[in-house]
Amino acid sequence: MRKTATAQSGGTIPAQPGPLEATDSAHREAGVDGQPGPQHSDIVPAEGDMGGASVPSASDADADSVILGAGPTVTPGERATLRLRDAGSDDPPRYAPEWLELREGADASARAHDLLDPLRIRLANLPARSGGLVIHDVGCGTGSMGRWLAPHLDGPQHWVLHDRDPYLLHFAAVASPRSSADGSRVTVETRRGDIGRLTADALLGASLVTASALLDVLTVEEIGTLAAACAGAGCPALLTLSVAGRVELTPSDPLDGEIAEAFNAHQRRSGLLGPDAITVAADAFSEHGATVQVQPSPWRLGPGESALAAQWLRGWVGAAVEQRPDLRERADRYLTERLAACQAGELRVVVHHSDLLALCRPKGGAS
Repeated sequence: MRKTATAQSGGTIPAQPGPLEATDSAHREAGVDGQPGPQHSDIVPAEGDMGGASVPSASDADADSVILGAGPTVTPGERATLRLRDAGSDDPPRYAPEWLELREGADASARAHDLLDPLRIRLANLPARSGGLVIHDVGCGTGSMGRWLAPHLDGPQHWVLHDRDPYLLHFAAVASPRSSADGSRVTVETRRGDIGRLTADALLGASLVTASALLDVLTVEEIGTLAAACAGAGCPALLTLSVAGRVELTPSDPLDGEIAEAFNAHQRRSGLLGPDAITVAADAFSEHGATVQVQPSPWRLGPGESALAAQWLRGWVGAAVEQRPDLRERADRYLTERLAACQAGELRVVVHHSDLLALCRPKGGAS
């Protein structure tokens, strides 16, 4: 029997990982292929993680450092919330919870609300299930997608949180929302696994697949796997915040374009799709007969988001320099000036993303 947990706190990433409330603490870890793993009364951080130690908030980060996740990844071809290539099972997590916390508000404001109505209509037309909606969140990180989406949907919901990092899975579980838009119960379970093994069988019974900031770190083959799994299961997919390759900074600087070009090249390294991902994904889902809608979802960062803008700048410029070391001297001066403008409240940044809704044909071929 599958055990689930009702979150006792919602909307805030906890200060430290620890056991869930004893009355509803059981979570399931499994590969995304659906093979069951051991049952746990709590989620234990991976070896080498902080255990019960406090996680620094974004405001505590060294002003000159790049929070892990905001800048270049340690291993090309990986986002730390999801294993995309063969790697050892003891591979340490590389995506800092404080970066996910820092960007969560901007993510929530940016996501395309225009996609919610067609999604609600599709979900309302699904056959009634006693347990309500079953939503798979792939590469869930600390669970921001669930905290944003669950309160926008009516009825009971069961969220299946997929991630490669048990540390982040714990954050996602304990900070998941407690109720849906109409006050119905929301439950969660966690599965640790690899998107490369995602199949229609793993999504059997799914009402919806979601992901955030994922498509741009996938290859053509991986997006094809995701589209095939959703189409085979007959469930829609809401895939948000894929980088679009365009950035606008005000005031402008002559080096803006060169940094952006180098950053986009960095995003495409090792066969990753980067800013091409949204087009590839739209084509892949369409080839499986899905109706696809794409909407813009830009970050709009002003003086009120200066902490996020500063970390984003460090990561953006750092990735560009990693791709083109010859930029370093000019990029160092550029970053110093941009950070000063950010601190003074004089910089505004628009980072363009795209959201995709794919309405796959329900099983049985109904429209």
